[in-house]
Amino acid sequence: MLPDTELQHLRRCIELARKALEVGDEPFGSVLVSGDGTVLAEDHNHVATGDGTRHPEFDLARWAAMNMTPEERASATVYTSGEHCPMCSAAHGWVGLGRIVYAVSSRQLVGWLEELGVPPGPVRPLPIQEVAPNVIVEGPVAELADEVRELHRRFHAASA
Repeated sequence: MLPDTELQHLRRCIELARKALEVGDEPFGSVLVSGDGTVLAEDHNHVATGDGTRHPEFDLARWAAMNMTPEERASATVYTSGEHCPMCSAAHGWVGLGRIVYAVSSRQLVGWLEELGVPPGPVRPLPIQEVAPNVIVEGPVAELADEVRELHRRFHAASA
């Protein structure tokens, strides 16, 4: 069970995912939090622009590389509505960010998308630690799964 402050960060990620959905994008959201608990940056997916690399986790890794010292990055946590894809896991590892806490796993998302008849994406959905083995990872958080699942159902129903 995560502490309330961490659940609040994950709930903010879900709000950001909802915002992405409202502007016609895939529902993913992420928050970067410093080692002292300060929210430093947040974002949601921007892949509807046609740039499939515009995941919030990737953009937050870039932001961290430009705005934080290596020590600050190592003590930070990235909270996210969904487990990082391999691209975002690699960016997280290369930049030297600390912990990742996610609401739902890639395995959960793949299962939901299969149920909805959505074809697999262009990149294999590997667990974070297969890409960045030294990153501390926590998730999924069962109490948030239904809410995230509904966002993805709505997105794929609208794009069908």
